[in-house]
Amino acid sequence: MVLKWIFDRAVAFLGLLFLWPILLIVAIMVKIKMPGGPAFFVQKRVGKNGKLFNCHKFRTMTVNHNGSTVSVAGDSRITPFGAILRHYKLDEFLGLFVALLGNMSFVGPRPDVPGYADKLEGDERDVLKLRPGLTGPATLKYRRRQQDHRQAGQRLQEAEGDTRPMQEIATEYNDNVIYPDKVRLNCYYYRHYSFIKDIEMIFATVLGFRVNFAGEEV
Repeated sequence: MVLKWIFDRAVAFLGLLFLWPILLIVAIMVKIKMPGGPAFFVQKRVGKNGKLFNCHKFRTMTVNHNGSTVSVAGDSRITPFGAILRHYKLDEFLGLFVALLGNMSFVGPRPDVPGYADKLEGDERDVLKLRPGLTGPATLKYRRRQQDHRQAGQRLQEAEGDTRPMQEIATEYNDNVIYPDKVRLNCYYYRHYSFIKDIEMIFATVLGFRVNFAGEEV
C-alpha cells in the first residue's frame, strides 16, 4: 500500500494548499453562527493498530450537550448551521490535516470512538490494520446514516409501540445492525484492496454516485 501512502499525503497537501481559504471562512462562520464555543470539535478516535489519535472536525453541535455519539436526522443537538455543514460534508474538511499527519487515509473504515474497537473479535480485527478513512465502502453505503437511524426508530415506534427516546433506539440499531455490517465491508476492503477502487470511491463520495463493492451497490 505504498502508493496509497504517497497518494494520501500528496493529495492532502494539495487539498490544503487550495482549500485553506474555505477552511478559514468556515471557521469564522462557525464562531459567528454558533457563538460561545470553539470552531473545532476534537475527539479521540481509534486509528491503525488501535492507536488513539485526535480527530478534528468543524463543530456542528451545541457546546454543552450530553448523549450518544450516534446522531439522527433532526437531532436537537445539531445547530441549523451545523446541519448545513454536515449536509455538504464541510465539517469533514479538517480531515485533510489528519491525513497529512498520517493518522488517516482518504479511503478506509471510519474512525470509531474508543469502545467499539473492543467489540471486534477474531478476523474482524483486520479492520485495525487499516488507517481510518475520510470515506470508504461502509461510509458510502451508510451515507444517509442519520436518516436511516431515524427511519428505523420510527418503524419500531409505529409497529411495536416502542416508547423509548429516538436516540436510544438509534443507538441500538447502530450497534446491532449498522456497525456489524460496516465491519464486514471494511474487512472485505482490507482483504481485497485495490487502488483503482479507492479512486472510484473518492469520486463516488464527491459526485454522489454509487459503486459496486463486495457484491452489492454502495
